[in-house]
Amino acid sequence: MFHGRFRRSHYEAGCHWGNMLYRNGKNIAQNPTFNITGEREKFAKECLPIYEKYYPEVLGEIHGLADGQKGRYEDFCTFLLSMYCFEFQNHCTCFALKDKDHLIFGRNSDFLVELEKLYMNCLYQLDGGYRFNGNTTAFIEMEDGINEYGLAIGLTFVYPKITGAGFNSGMLVRYLLEKCRTTDEVIERLNVLPIASQQTLTVMDSIGNFAVIECNCRHVEVIQGTEHDGFVVAANAFVSPQMKEYNNHKIDNWHSDERYLTSCHALKENKKSFSIDLAKNILSGKYGFMCQYDRNTGADTVWSVIYDIRNRRIYRVEGNPSRRKFREDTRMKFIS
Repeated sequence: MFHGRFRRSHYEAGCHWGNMLYRNGKNIAQNPTFNITGEREKFAKECLPIYEKYYPEVLGEIHGLADGQKGRYEDFCTFLLSMYCFEFQNHCTCFALKDKDHLIFGRNSDFLVELEKLYMNCLYQLDGGYRFNGNTTAFIEMEDGINEYGLAIGLTFVYPKITGAGFNSGMLVRYLLEKCRTTDEVIERLNVLPIASQQTLTVMDSIGNFAVIECNCRHVEVIQGTEHDGFVVAANAFVSPQMKEYNNHKIDNWHSDERYLTSCHALKENKKSFSIDLAKNILSGKYGFMCQYDRNTGADTVWSVIYDIRNRRIYRVEGNPSRRKFREDTRMKFIS
């Protein structure tokens, strides 16, 4: 994993990162996943006015990155703004659990082995936004993270059956980490922002409010965690009756149903003994299939993260948690 620190203005942060990569011979546009097509270019142009209205700062960061890379701003916009809206092999599992002693968020990110060394952990402290620690398989957009107020968010990708101009999954996570303090604020923003892609967002805040939000360009459905169960789970499919019709059953979801059921069963069976160790054991596959991929197929769990929200601690595995140990990341500065 690359480790990046981003400071000052959005433009300056993007330019610094892009220039640093360029000086070290790293050209993002030459990455095999940097796919620019006419269809994606047209879609990104439709999304651009929405970002200009709701999140112009991130466009400044994209512009800075393109300048630092000596590349075309339009190409970077096309790649980033259309992400998750076309075929994309990103799969993952999220859960949040709560009892009187614990507020815990866990996530596995499953993706392509060939790009494993390019994934990023990012510390952001930009002008006008909340600090956050996040992880991504790309750049600028985020797939999970926790901000200085203890708000944790993680996406799970749902294969695009319908799309519309708006924010994609990774940009939603990035925006919400930078702008929100609570789960209620997240839900409020999601009911205002135009949404492009299909995804779930698992959210937990520092006062213990948590939810899975299933959303696409037509609907936002909130699945609240109950005091009785004390947890929520999401994988790569919609589970609410209101959203099931938007699942695409013709594609390989990398054991999505199995990962979902493994997490649910483990949390139900252990709801009187919630702990960081339980979260680690679930994510590392000790209760059933979670990360036991055959790397020869090109797929694997490429990182695993646990946010201990009550105690403001972060644990991460850079790789598959069944083979590597969680290590604490102490660099984040939280507001108590």
